[in-house]
Amino acid sequence: MTNPDTETAAPSALPPEEVDRLTDDIIAALKTVYDPEIPSDIYELGLIYRIDIDDSRNVAIDMTLTAPGCPVAGEMPGWVENAVGAVAGVGDVKVRMVFDPPWSQDMMSEEAQVALNMY
Repeated sequence: MTNPDTETAAPSALPPEEVDRLTDDIIAALKTVYDPEIPSDIYELGLIYRIDIDDSRNVAIDMTLTAPGCPVAGEMPGWVENAVGAVAGVGDVKVRMVFDPPWSQDMMSEEAQVALNMY
């Protein structure tokens, strides 16, 4: 994963290559979801804290927002569920909004920092 602050799940009964493929495809799907106020995707911004794939291929995601009062706070979890739910092989998707730890610009990838001229 490119985001070192993102937690990884415990070992799965799924074959490792399938977990790797699903993880890569989920990350690719997350990279299609953009914060409407910042021209970078939510994965590179560091808004995804945890991706957990269970043995039934259901996905649980913990994410945050750049600010608790973000105008799309009610909509963004649905965007994430829709994007990840479209990944081949994924079962149910549940997104949980968390605010601990609070997001900071230090959580952004180098790619996001370059895109936002912060590097």
